[in-house]
Amino acid sequence: MKRVMNLCRYISLLFVVLAAFQVSAQAKYVEGVDYVKVAGIPEVNQPVVREFFSYNCPHCYRQDGLISSAVAKLKAEMGDKLAFERTPVAGGRAAWQLSQEAYYLAKKFHVTEQAHGNLFKRIHEGDGAFKRQEELSQFFVEQGLPKTEIDKALASVDNKLAIADYDTQAQLSGIRGVPSLLVNGKYLVSNKQRSAEELADLLAYLSTLE
Repeated sequence: MKRVMNLCRYISLLFVVLAAFQVSAQAKYVEGVDYVKVAGIPEVNQPVVREFFSYNCPHCYRQDGLISSAVAKLKAEMGDKLAFERTPVAGGRAAWQLSQEAYYLAKKFHVTEQAHGNLFKRIHEGDGAFKRQEELSQFFVEQGLPKTEIDKALASVDNKLAIADYDTQAQLSGIRGVPSLLVNGKYLVSNKQRSAEELADLLAYLSTLE
């Protein structure tokens, strides 16, 4: 009888421990603290991490290394299952719209990896924000692209449609500033100080949510 009672106590204790562990695991990331759920935007591919940013934003410039490291760690684990996208934000500012066009050009001519860091350096360590399309065109000439093709792209309908799409995504996303990370179109990462490892872990968790 005593053995049976001891066994019952052991089983009860085990259930308590397991329940506590489960609660702890579930509470690792808390909605409203680590992230918020928003109406967001429809994403064609999932899982996807989308960064809203501007080359003109000093916070984006300072956070770029952290975000890039976190995404690299996540992609090393998930491989091609994870998509990473960027949406440049203007917020009605002319100089920031030129940076949207810069991102459009980099994507169109497949030089994003090369131009991304150089755009941040140009604006925050060099000549400052772009003021005219001519400056933007000259920057991409220096990246090795033909000026005639750059100017043609800037004058195209595709450029205007891309800018409109960027603006629509920013409006629907629920972001309040940049940089912001949106996972699967509806989980907005809270603005807290994190290491690259911590951020990668949070992004991985959010990418699994329905």
